[in-house]
Amino acid sequence: MKIATAMQKGFTLIEVMIVVAIIGILASIAVPAYTDYVKAGRAAEATATLADLRIKMEQCFQDSRSYAGCAAFCAPTNGAVNFNYACVAAPNATTYTLQATGKGDVSNFSYTVDQNNAKTSTYDGVSGNCWKTSKTSAC
Repeated sequence: MKIATAMQKGFTLIEVMIVVAIIGILASIAVPAYTDYVKAGRAAEATATLADLRIKMEQCFQDSRSYAGCAAFCAPTNGAVNFNYACVAAPNATTYTLQATGKGDVSNFSYTVDQNNAKTSTYDGVSGNCWKTSKTSAC
């Protein structure tokens, strides 16, 4: 008498659950890394714009020997998306501070630069005396 052997096709429930667990582990590592990468890209807008605004302020100072009439140069021309920019001029017209304050998902980011090129930043809640580009970057 012949015994018919049936060929099994497909996956078992255990195999499917193992694949789901592996995908879950990979996703738990990849999603935070991607989020940090996106935040670093958005922070680059602030540093680039502040550097550009600082150059414009210095050019204005070279023309008039004062920062008093340079308020028109404090507005970014590149279409600010992730940050609000402000120019704080001192009453004596020989100093200024440019500020970038994050909005949206970078709302806890801020960057400043003054007439002496002294830079400060808060990158995702971590402060420093330079423009931080990541939580772990050294100043």
